[in-house]
Amino acid sequence: MKVPPSHPRFRSLTVRETLVSDVEKGIVHLSGMIAHGRGEAFDYMLGERTLGPALAAIEAASAALCIASKPVLSVNGNVASLAPKEMIALARAANAKLEVNLFHRTEERVRAIEGRFRSLGAEILTSGDARIPGIDHSRGVCSKDGIYSADVVLVPLEDGDRTEALKRFGKFVITIDLNPLSRTARAANVTIVDELTRAVPLLAKRVGSLVGRRRTCERILSTYDNEKVLADMLKHVKRRLEELTHGGST
Repeated sequence: MKVPPSHPRFRSLTVRETLVSDVEKGIVHLSGMIAHGRGEAFDYMLGERTLGPALAAIEAASAALCIASKPVLSVNGNVASLAPKEMIALARAANAKLEVNLFHRTEERVRAIEGRFRSLGAEILTSGDARIPGIDHSRGVCSKDGIYSADVVLVPLEDGDRTEALKRFGKFVITIDLNPLSRTARAANVTIVDELTRAVPLLAKRVGSLVGRRRTCERILSTYDNEKVLADMLKHVKRRLEELTHGGST
């Protein structure tokens, strides 16, 4: 469906149509549509904008990626559909590898996502020759040269059990999650409570400005408090809901 630019929800509807199209192409699983809708609901409560606590998390995430020796960016179907160019730009800025990771993993979906990235001039790991300890389903499948040996892993739009397993496996985990109450958000070292296509370009830009500034990165990480960031996000949601309840429009 062609969405007219004059529609008040043009961007939101365009994103939905992109996901629908990529379901048909085998990149997005049907359950990814449910996950997207849930995230969009949280974005309404945030006011559909990048907030101060999210910027603080982006700062810390950028610092962690800059000082990592083996950073890896995990890609699922929704990420491949909504932000492939942005993820490629971030990978190049951070000198990080990209890797496919799917809950509903089939060879066809892996090849479809790989094709999407290759068409944009980027390589993405797909081998599945290793496994994250403690995960029995397909999310545990990973590449030995990628997530298995990484020190810092970005897992946007993630499942909580893999985030927890990656932490137990000794990884520094960064996530992008619009739900500040999710298991993923609570378990990650750094949680960016923001919409994917807003957050990733900001990450790439900040990484670019922090490359080679190790002391600055270490100082940023030493003062970062993920629990406070999540608490501040919840306070914002509470304030905004109270204002809307009393007729405000902020």
